[in-house]
Amino acid sequence: MQNHDQLYINGQWLTPAGRQTIAVINPATEAVIGHIPEGTEADVEAAVAAARSAHPAWSRTTPDERAAFLAKIQEGLMARMDEIARTITGEVGMPLKLSTRIQAGSPIAIFGLYAKMTGAFKFEEQVGHSLVLREAIGVAALITPWNYPLHQIAAKVAPALAAGCTVVLKPSEVAPLNAFILAEVIAAAGLPAGVFNLVTGFGAAVGEALVRHPEVDMVSFTGSTRAGKRVSELAAQSVKRVSLELGGKSAAVILDDADFASAVKGTVNACFLNSGQTCTAHTRMLVPESRYAEAAQLAVAAAQAFTLGDPMSDTTRLGPLASAAQREKVREYINMGIQEGAECLYGGAEAPEGLALGYYVKPTIFGRVAPGSTIAQEEIFGPVLAIITYRDEEEAIAIANGTLYGLAGAVWSGSDAHAVKVARQLRTGQVDINGGAFNIQAPFGGYKQSGNGRELGKYGLEEFLEYKALQLKPAKAG
Repeated sequence: MQNHDQLYINGQWLTPAGRQTIAVINPATEAVIGHIPEGTEADVEAAVAAARSAHPAWSRTTPDERAAFLAKIQEGLMARMDEIARTITGEVGMPLKLSTRIQAGSPIAIFGLYAKMTGAFKFEEQVGHSLVLREAIGVAALITPWNYPLHQIAAKVAPALAAGCTVVLKPSEVAPLNAFILAEVIAAAGLPAGVFNLVTGFGAAVGEALVRHPEVDMVSFTGSTRAGKRVSELAAQSVKRVSLELGGKSAAVILDDADFASAVKGTVNACFLNSGQTCTAHTRMLVPESRYAEAAQLAVAAAQAFTLGDPMSDTTRLGPLASAAQREKVREYINMGIQEGAECLYGGAEAPEGLALGYYVKPTIFGRVAPGSTIAQEEIFGPVLAIITYRDEEEAIAIANGTLYGLAGAVWSGSDAHAVKVARQLRTGQVDINGGAFNIQAPFGGYKQSGNGRELGKYGLEEFLEYKALQLKPAKAG
C-alpha cells in the first residue's frame, strides 16, 4: 500500500489545505493500492506562488547547470527502475515486462536525452544586427494522463526544466503514485525549491485552477480532445500558450505490395499495446478489397496470441483496462460496432472467461467496417481493431485522412520509397514506415483535433521558450 498524505511544494513535503483523499485502484485485482491527497485551489495557489518565486533565479542558471540536474534526475530514476515498473503495472495494468521497458525505461531515456541536449542547444544567435534570444516562457502547468503516466510526465517536465521554466505538475488521479517517486527523486537531486511542484487531485478542481491561474504562463496538456477543448477555453481568458496532445484514430495503410504477414501482425501489435490504451494506437487497418480475406485471417491469428491475465505474470501479453469506467466504455463501442453492421471476427463484448476480477476486455477484431461508422471514427481506447477495405491508393489516403484526428499512422509497402510517397499525403503528425520504431528525438504531436504543439526532441524544448530580439546599434566605422 502506497499512501501519500503530503504534496511537494516549494521544495518541501507539505500537508494539503484539505483533508480529502483519492483511492488508487489496481485494475487487475480491483483492490485499493494507495491513497493520494485530493488537492484544492488553495494548494494550487501555494504551488504557483512557489514556482513564480523560483523562476527568476532558475531561468538565469546556465544550460550546463540545468543539464547537470537533469542527469541527476535520470540517475535517480534509473536506481528505482524496477520499483517504477511495478508501481505503474499496479496502477495501469500493463504487463510487467513491457512496463519495465516502456513505462520505466522511456522516462529515464527522456531525462537523459535532455541532459545531453540542453548544453548544446542554441539559446541565442546573431541574426543581422539583432541578437535573438530563446528565453524560458515562465511558470508552466503540466497536466498529464494515466495511460503512460511517467513517460508523459517526463516528456513535459524534462524539457520545461531544460528551458529554464518552473513547473507545477498535476498527474492523473488514476495513476499518480509514480509521480511521487519522481518528486522524491527530484528532491534527492537537490533541485532548487519551487522549481518543481506536485499537486494531485481532480481535473475539475486542480486542473482548471491551474489553467485559469493568472500567474501560469503556459499549459501543456495531454488527454482527451473533449478535455483539451475545455483547457483551451479557460486558457484563452488570459491568452496563455497552450500545447495539446489529444486523441487519435490512427490508420495503418497496408498497400498491395506489402509483406502482409508482417504488416498485419505489426498493426495488431500497435493496436493492442497497453490494452489499446495508446493515443497513437493503429486502430484502423486499411487493406485492398481483393486481399480482405487474407488480412482478416492474419489479424485473427495475431489477436489469438494476446493472452489475457495477471499483468505481473511473464506469460501475459494483454492486461486489464485502467478502470471500470474505461472497461464499460470499450464494451459499449464493441456492441455499437455489431449493431452498425461490422463483422465481429474475434473477441466481443462479453466478459473474458476465468477472470472474475479485473477490468478486462477481450481483444477484438472487426471486419468489413464502414469508414464512416462509429468504431471507425471515434477513439475507443481499448483493444479493438477495425479492418476497412479500399479500392485504390487514392481511396486509402482519403479514408486514412477522413477523421477528426491526425496523431499517428503507418504505411506498409514492399518499398520504403513507395510507403514514404503515400505517407507524405497523410495528414498526421507521425507515420511509421514498414514498422519503423518510436523515436524520442523526433517531434511528437498531431494535426487537426489531435492537438497542437510538439513534444520530445529539440521540438519539445522549443515549446517552453519565447523569442526575444535585441536590436543592436551597428558599430561606427573607423
